Amino acid sequence: MFQLRLKPGRENDFLEAYEAIRNEVAAGVEGHIVDQVCRSIDDPNSWLITSEWESIDTFVAWEQTEEHRDLVKPMRECWDEARSFKYVVELETVNPRRAVGGA
Repeated sequence: MFQLRLKPGRENDFLEAYEAIRNEVAAGVEGHIVDQVCRSIDDPNSWLITSEWESIDTFVAWEQTEEHRDLVKPMRECWDEARSFKYVVELETVNPRRAVGGA
């Protein structure tokens, strides 16, 4: 997870930068499963990017590449501050009606 604080007035720049790389990451980065970009309902400059990977090792390996740094640079230019949090899922609950093949 990346908790972000955008520079005032940079929301559109941030979303455009994310849009420019999201399909490339989804289709071409080994181990990537899904990302979500979330905006706070209480503070329009507070954002969260969640990212799910096959393993923490695949994410960390990609995060340390020059390609990663180059891809995210336009987004980083929109941030006042950012914090990274890495977690490993221990338990997961899925609504059976929403699960693949559910009723």
